[in-house]
Amino acid sequence: MKLSDFKFDVPKKLIALYPTENRDESRLMVVHRKTGQIEHKSFKDILDYFDEGDVLVSNDTKVFPARLYGNKEKTGAKIEVFLLRELNPDLRLWDVLVDPARKIRVGNKLYFGDSDLVAEVIDNTTSRGRTIRFLFDGTEEEFHKTIDTLGETPLLKEFIDRKIEPEDRDRYQTVFAKNVGAVAAPTAGLHFTPQLLKRLELKGVEVTPITLHVGLGTFRQVDVEDLTKHKMDSENYDIPQKTVDLVNEALDNKKRVVAVGTTSLKTVESSVTANGRLKASSGWTDKFIIPPYEFKIANALITNFHLPESTLLMTASAFGGYDLIMKAYKEAVKEKYRFFSYGDAMLIL
Repeated sequence: MKLSDFKFDVPKKLIALYPTENRDESRLMVVHRKTGQIEHKSFKDILDYFDEGDVLVSNDTKVFPARLYGNKEKTGAKIEVFLLRELNPDLRLWDVLVDPARKIRVGNKLYFGDSDLVAEVIDNTTSRGRTIRFLFDGTEEEFHKTIDTLGETPLLKEFIDRKIEPEDRDRYQTVFAKNVGAVAAPTAGLHFTPQLLKRLELKGVEVTPITLHVGLGTFRQVDVEDLTKHKMDSENYDIPQKTVDLVNEALDNKKRVVAVGTTSLKTVESSVTANGRLKASSGWTDKFIIPPYEFKIANALITNFHLPESTLLMTASAFGGYDLIMKAYKEAVKEKYRFFSYGDAMLIL
């Protein structure tokens, strides 16, 4: 398929700047692959679509406050430093993006607020990318606490055009969040509440985790028309044995295996046995799922409404079928569903 196949217009006013007041009261579009039927519901109605023995696979990655603001030594110029991934905990080496990049060269030092945190630029990686070494006299725990205090919630400001607010620290985190490492939230999980999870549990639905630390590569613009030439950034994942056992039992019993988000979907599809079952593994995945694709593990998907030409939309289209999902998106625009991270949800059955 081509990049232009995923082009459509989303009015800017439909990109959600804030989440709904209550997580589970966002809207839910239900798309039935067999019949093509489209239903309009509230997210809390998702209970009606699952039965005892079904399994929800959620991503338990936890977003850390990855956006820091520092000042360049001597000039005092304000520099945004976006933490992408920790390369070496002992040396405190990090892969980062800097803005404005033209002001930052190898050897420059950055100072962060009134703290003891200083960073030295030691390498250029891409046009905006740098490798930096943090200079900090303290324990690993104290270092991460300092980052947590100084950092800002990493909402993508090019799409969510407003100031970051204190409430974002809680709302841009799922109820599943446990393992720190993501620079963007697995947004399908943002609609769940502890109460909704309890009601699923009472119905006999198992909720079980995988971990995929979402990186900015998920949102990187695709700049090639031939999608087979697009290379995804690698992201670190882990699939525990408990999840494998629950998923495979559900598949054996012909129950639903529901991926909560394209991140969970990509993870389980990255670790499949020769006979089409999930296997425990951990490592890195750069899997890029586009139509056509034969899914081996998940047979239902919860996902948000994604932006045109995004890799997330391509993956959702592979799962739901290109024609049906593009029809659903056309209806979503007409019905004024809210798009992107804080937007509404879609359930594909």
